[in-house]
Amino acid sequence: MNKRTLYSILAALIFLGVYSYEYFLNEGEKVADVSEGQVVKANTKEYLLPTSTTEQVIHHEGYSLSYSEPYEQPEWVAYQLKKSDLSKANYKRPYFEIDKAVITGAAHWNNYKNSGYDRGHLCPAGDRRYSQSAYEETFLTSNITPQEHRFNSGIWNDLEQQVRYWASKYNDVFVVTGGVLKDGLEVIGKEQVAVPDYFFKVLLATQNGKTNMIAFLMPHKDSDIPLYEFVVPVDEIEKLTGIDFFFQLDDELEYKLETSSNTTSWDFYE
Repeated sequence: MNKRTLYSILAALIFLGVYSYEYFLNEGEKVADVSEGQVVKANTKEYLLPTSTTEQVIHHEGYSLSYSEPYEQPEWVAYQLKKSDLSKANYKRPYFEIDKAVITGAAHWNNYKNSGYDRGHLCPAGDRRYSQSAYEETFLTSNITPQEHRFNSGIWNDLEQQVRYWASKYNDVFVVTGGVLKDGLEVIGKEQVAVPDYFFKVLLATQNGKTNMIAFLMPHKDSDIPLYEFVVPVDEIEKLTGIDFFFQLDDELEYKLETSSNTTSWDFYE
């Protein structure tokens, strides 16, 4: 065996060794990211989380989500918004990043490019200004859904502002939000991210020692209609989505709250 052949073999072995090391290192990091996402965080109110039709629930520090691979977005995002969370801190807007905790692989942000749709946050960045890490966490692609710009910056933004008002007034509100996912929706990008026709928010709060619930179901278009006109019984959203909200509440209380669309317990600022 001449020297040239020997050097070629050695170079190939070194390359193979480096490649194998990097491969197993990356695989180890992937497993660690997924495992971390499965850990319920200390500030998560797990008993208030809804059911998951996908059995892929991921917990971040600022919110939890159930990811739907067929539609390449979360079927719901859930989080507690406390009065103490509300802040006007002005952090630099980060780039969107793929959520590595999604075992099936979260959609790439590039699916939205030139699609005509915003990358709409479900847990709003504005609800997580209490720390830079919490703010940046909302820019994971597992927390976004395609939204028309006028809807995202219009009536949907109005509802987000209303939720902050209630968090300030009632000290804390538990929020579950998402798009209604079903077959036959418009899709965007190479990964065929579904564009929901409707979006929902379901809220739970304790007011003067009494538990109250309110739910909103909005067509995916901007509107000048008052927010309270979009209030529906939680049961209606459950029928559309197959998701069971607040199922760990006392059955009698859950039934009473989820069959009502009464808004008298909720003070609208409009």
